[in-house]
Amino acid sequence: MHHTSFAFFASRRFLPLFLTQFLGALNDNLMKTALLVMVSYAGLHFAGLPPEQIVNLASAAFILPFFLFSATAGRLAEKYDKAYVAKLTKVAELVIMALAAWGFLQQHVGLLLFTLFLMGAQSTFFGPVKYAVLPQYLKGNELLGGNGLIEMGTFIAILIGQMGGALLMQYGDSSSVLALLAVALLGWIASLFLPPAPAAAPHLTVSYNIIGDTRQLLRATKQYREVSASIMGISWFWLLGATYTTQMPTFTRLHLHGDASVYTLILTLFSLGIAIGSILCAKLSRGRLELGLVLMGGAGMTVFGVDLYFSVQSLTPTGHLLTLSDFLAQASHWRSLVDFIGIGIAGGFFTVPLYTWLQTASPEDFRAQAIAANNIINGLYMVVSAALSMALLALTNSIALLLLFISLANLFAMWRLCYLAPEVWHNRGTWLQRGAS
Repeated sequence: MHHTSFAFFASRRFLPLFLTQFLGALNDNLMKTALLVMVSYAGLHFAGLPPEQIVNLASAAFILPFFLFSATAGRLAEKYDKAYVAKLTKVAELVIMALAAWGFLQQHVGLLLFTLFLMGAQSTFFGPVKYAVLPQYLKGNELLGGNGLIEMGTFIAILIGQMGGALLMQYGDSSSVLALLAVALLGWIASLFLPPAPAAAPHLTVSYNIIGDTRQLLRATKQYREVSASIMGISWFWLLGATYTTQMPTFTRLHLHGDASVYTLILTLFSLGIAIGSILCAKLSRGRLELGLVLMGGAGMTVFGVDLYFSVQSLTPTGHLLTLSDFLAQASHWRSLVDFIGIGIAGGFFTVPLYTWLQTASPEDFRAQAIAANNIINGLYMVVSAALSMALLALTNSIALLLLFISLANLFAMWRLCYLAPEVWHNRGTWLQRGAS
């Protein structure tokens, strides 16, 4: 059993990276949520747009840099020491947060949307570093555990950031400004302890032709079958996750008849589910890459997703939104809560082996670029998720049906993954046989 210990967690080759990544994800979400809450509740307008449209604009501003700069970010992470690149992104975060602080104090929506774009860009440059550096820092049998911990940390940071951002705005702009600057400062300090991670491809050239570089990167990635398959799987997970988290507030109101506190509970269960699934998956794998767990996770996402649809069919509206205690008092609601945790846990099982596979299947001097390509395609899938959701909601006007459709489409995605990468299917039984050993 000693393979599965997370003994490396406190070591210098992991903890600084974990904290740097955790605090970065926390700040992204604090900033984004604080902005959305401020716009929604202060009824702020920008360029003549109503709050609902500004919310969509904010999401676009954050995702756009992934399309624009990922190819460049991948090359930089390959050409220079990754720890050095990480430190630079943290210095940038401090500057961006100072700009955001000014925007919040002035309630200047335009400036805040611009800082959100800059935060997206900062995340774009840090992304290839955080996953590509893990195989440099960790031993082979530690890699799954490392990915599990990073994934867990990311989702807990997103959760705390989303709740914290909403809370901070209740205490006024100055507290949110201080929080953003403090988290950025802590992130920068954590990055100073990162051990050196020598460049994998120092000869690489970095050009300013964004579109050409992106096309070239996606073409190069296609040559590696396993890399392409793992990217497709990870991106599908982000499409699913984006659909659930985007629709969750409205789903809670319309189908579960719960108020904001019920939504917070569901978001918490979903995020904790992913965190638990990530760690459990790393434990069960015993330091070995088990692609069969991807199928288990995929099956779980469909089973719980379909059950979620049926769990709300019998619920009748009460005429008013239920508070958390009223909601929990009715046993019929517990089924939906179990489904949300189940979808999360299954999601953890689904992604952790895929991230590890992406790292181990990429050649060392292409690893950061493969992760950059993954970020571009993740972004594409999330945009598709938004477009699909809008189209399906326009047709059916039911969020429950939309989530049912996504859960069933998941079966097709699993089939496609097994078709592209037969090893996922052939690997399905190995870890069960070893379970007794």
